[in-house]
Amino acid sequence: MARAHQALCRVRSAESSSRSYEEEAACSAFDRKSDDRSRAQASARFISLPHCLRLWMKQLNLIDLVPPKSSESSGAKDLGDMGGSRKGPALSLLKCIVLCSVSLLLLVAALGSTSWTLPPSYSSSSSSSSIYRGYRRLRERVMADFSDIGVLSLGITHAKELSLCGRDVEDFIPCYNVTQNLILGYSNGEEYDRHCYGASRSSQSCLVRPPKDYKIPLRWPTGRDVIWSGNVKITKEQLLSSGSLTKRLMLLEDNQISFRSEDALVVDGVEDYSHQIAEMIGLRNESEFIQAGVHTVLDIGCGFGSFGAHLFSKQLLTICIASYEIYGSQVQLALERGLPAMLGSFVSKQLPYPSLSFDMIHCARCGIEWEQKDGAFLIEADRVLKPGGYFVWTSPLTNLHGPMLKTESQRKWEFILGFTEKLCWILLSQQEETVVWQKTSNRDCYTSRKLGGLPPVCSKGQDAESPYYQPLLSCIGGTLSRRWVPIQNQSSWPNRMTPSSNLFAIHGIQPEEFYQDSQTWTSGLKNYWSLLTPLIFSDHPKRPGEEDPLPPFNMIRNVMDMNARYGGLNAALLNAGKSVWVMNVIPTSGSNTLPVILDRGFVGVLHDWCEAFPTYPRTYDMLHAEGLLSQEQYHQYKCGMSDLFVEMDRILRPEGWVVLRDEVQKIEEARTIAAQMRWDARIVELEDDNEQRLLVCQKPFVRK
Repeated sequence: MARAHQALCRVRSAESSSRSYEEEAACSAFDRKSDDRSRAQASARFISLPHCLRLWMKQLNLIDLVPPKSSESSGAKDLGDMGGSRKGPALSLLKCIVLCSVSLLLLVAALGSTSWTLPPSYSSSSSSSSIYRGYRRLRERVMADFSDIGVLSLGITHAKELSLCGRDVEDFIPCYNVTQNLILGYSNGEEYDRHCYGASRSSQSCLVRPPKDYKIPLRWPTGRDVIWSGNVKITKEQLLSSGSLTKRLMLLEDNQISFRSEDALVVDGVEDYSHQIAEMIGLRNESEFIQAGVHTVLDIGCGFGSFGAHLFSKQLLTICIASYEIYGSQVQLALERGLPAMLGSFVSKQLPYPSLSFDMIHCARCGIEWEQKDGAFLIEADRVLKPGGYFVWTSPLTNLHGPMLKTESQRKWEFILGFTEKLCWILLSQQEETVVWQKTSNRDCYTSRKLGGLPPVCSKGQDAESPYYQPLLSCIGGTLSRRWVPIQNQSSWPNRMTPSSNLFAIHGIQPEEFYQDSQTWTSGLKNYWSLLTPLIFSDHPKRPGEEDPLPPFNMIRNVMDMNARYGGLNAALLNAGKSVWVMNVIPTSGSNTLPVILDRGFVGVLHDWCEAFPTYPRTYDMLHAEGLLSQEQYHQYKCGMSDLFVEMDRILRPEGWVVLRDEVQKIEEARTIAAQMRWDARIVELEDDNEQRLLVCQKPFVRK
């Protein structure tokens, strides 16, 4: 606010030169100490050199800023004036000497303040280049001042910091309101589904605060197995009353929850369980999953992420999806461990993934009644499963004995066996409660089926690559896609990160454009990572500048790329050896490049940023977006930038980072809104781009 006010004062003083007092006050502001918290705030105090020269000349009476009135009788002159004119030459000479001295001092100061001082070793060509850069900095400072005036005219500079929400909404997730859904008539599991009612995020006008006992998550790898109990909404009483199943999953020790290597869903432990699945596929152990073409796994109803945590150590990427729960959410606990997870169900709508997205689907007592809705849930699982991929199901329903053989459970099991055959799934193996199917790699299977009551193959119009909020299909999807490539024919990980020429042709991507994007991220990541430290905020209350080293790679466990495009940031992080996973979000307001990201072996999702993201508060360590603010301004009809930032604050953990790259005007506006979010914010200039800026922010840890 102060900066914009100073800019307005400076413009007014330039328009009206008769207000000498305001001009002198403006010049005096030029000598004040600039604020280190923002380069832009320092530039707001810049005064042009000619303007200050005019003020000094006025003080020396060399010029009159107000022209004298003309005399009615030019011939009549006062004798005193005649006499004073004789002293003119001497006085004028003295004034000229003083003026020259002051002008020289001002010139030196101006040159020094704009970094125009050149070392003697510079050649004439380099001197010319440096002078040009100095002039450009001057011009950018002035333009920043006028940009502030533009921001002021938007009416957002006057806004004060947003207040904190009440304690009752510490785990608030918009669009999930079971009570409201029941009133509206949703049932049969749909009351736990996502319903935004066409409303934007603007209904939330406060910042979700952390719980009273919240602590910063532990670094990996320790944080994968131990979390703070005060960070999640499951209480000690709920844990102790939840039965032996949960007790075997977790150990409550003081203020921590420790996850055992054994998973109660599988008696012999998660390591033995994954080894068993590998053997059922025909492999020696789970370390050979990658050789079999398996890298990305969709874990439906993941419990608390034990299966995915184990596979993560084997270079497999498992994303958990589970329905919303009022208490003790498995998704929240998995995310608190730093594992990939999000809220999601396919009770009535398709999952927000295109067809042929995952190498394996896993469901261990996930609670899905696969036989319901005439097999529609199995059809949806088949849609997102890649050709040659595996469907792993562990359930008591698959291991019936004695009197159970003639019960309703037996009828369900027989229906599932018959329906998977109609989907062209091959039953590979069954051991006790675990069954493994493999999806066909041959599209001709669908035309050669001779069974009655077949689900038909979807037409091209029915099988959309953007299934956001689309109803469940009753036909088999993905069979006509150009992306029909068996997982056994894919490049093994990590070679899959670099698309083949065939993949470029499938997605219609120019190789030059892709490689330029990859090179940009490889070089840009070095600058990004160096900024992800409180060292840039020299007055940060919890981070003394010289005592805090650069952040180790495991300070950031997960990153959300809010406008991921081809997944370039994800690839750059992995190539740099950073042990993080990235949620690649493709906004529905732009081109759907999610199939490219999934085919590269990453995880991602489609999302409309006019709505809240389906996750719990405080679940991401870093949010990144390039060009999102400019892109969304043409597509957001229900919400604005302030609403987007409130949502970002909700899903960002305390002391987490935000890195935005966008047009100068959008970054200036974003910085103002970041102040309302109580974020520490810094604008960073880009050496290779004068039209864009970086906004680097850190969310404070508010203890109230």
